[in-house]
Amino acid sequence: MKKLLTLSLALLAAGGVSAQTTTTTAATDAVAAPNPLTLYGFVDGYYGYDFKHNDTQSRPGFLYSHNRQNEFTINQGVVGLRYDNGRVRGAIGLHAGSYVSANYAAEDQVFKHIYEGYAGFRPFEKAWLDVGIFGSHIGFESALSKDNWTLTRSLMAENSPYYEAGARFTYEVAPQLTLTALALNGWQNLRDNNQGKALGTQLQWRPTDKLLINSSTFYGNEQPQDSVRRRRYFHNFYVSYAATDRLSLAVVFDVGKQENEQRGTKADTWHTGAAFVRYKLAEKWSATARAEYYSADRGVIIRSFSPLPADADFQVKAASLNLDYAPTANVVFRVEGRVMDAKRPVFEQRNNRTSDSYGNLTSSIALSF
Repeated sequence: MKKLLTLSLALLAAGGVSAQTTTTTAATDAVAAPNPLTLYGFVDGYYGYDFKHNDTQSRPGFLYSHNRQNEFTINQGVVGLRYDNGRVRGAIGLHAGSYVSANYAAEDQVFKHIYEGYAGFRPFEKAWLDVGIFGSHIGFESALSKDNWTLTRSLMAENSPYYEAGARFTYEVAPQLTLTALALNGWQNLRDNNQGKALGTQLQWRPTDKLLINSSTFYGNEQPQDSVRRRRYFHNFYVSYAATDRLSLAVVFDVGKQENEQRGTKADTWHTGAAFVRYKLAEKWSATARAEYYSADRGVIIRSFSPLPADADFQVKAASLNLDYAPTANVVFRVEGRVMDAKRPVFEQRNNRTSDSYGNLTSSIALSF
């Protein structure tokens, strides 16, 4: 009897330990499970000054980010929610600022303050299908300055899409290779300007942790539906490489072609390139140098934003030097100096004069959460 009692107590104790362990493990898993819903925000306050400025406080019309001078303002303030449980995802974000006023000027008031808004799911493993408004699949630089190596954007980034509206299918072929196919309303159009749809692709390959190779394409007709059809072809290519723990390099090249309004004549071509060198000076300090050029036949894409004579080519070279100080992980103070030199006088000055050279300084404090 004594042995039976001892055995029963031992079994009860073991059962209690097992139940306690199960309960503890379940509680731990509940605590460890990530919340699929996250709140995010970003604000970029800045002040800029142009050395050769016009009679207004606007910078050249082909610059959209940090496009105000001699004025304290915000380039972009963003707040939003994202949801991702591994099978379903979506986002809604709103924004305002001088970037929004400049870059979304042609959009409807109802849509222009939508930074992103999409819903998606996994049709099968390693694939996503999203529909709505999202960031562009084109380019090395994004709308959020905190994600870029320099404070101001390159000419190629300013004059290619920052955002898109459409359907996006993403497939992870391997951990190093991701493919994306898109059907879009058009070239940075929230609402379609004709009855046709544009197509896009993106390939991102990371052969090593230090090297990223990107290839993005776009094809579509960007003319209003009641005008002559003029197809646009575009390719963006860039490579970024972390040479050392301190030194990072990137080269970017864009080339595009758009059919001429006169059928049977030569298409208008534009091409642009940029090189970035970023160096970590100390734990909280870094610097980035950028050299770039932009060349467009007859000023295609960019003509209407500069005082360029009809049928004149647009050719500009530029260089900038950026200094960053990050006192914490989510705050960065940046100062950048920039100079441009054009083949023709495309920069507006006071008293309705134009110049073939231009320079500015821009400073910013950006916070993200």
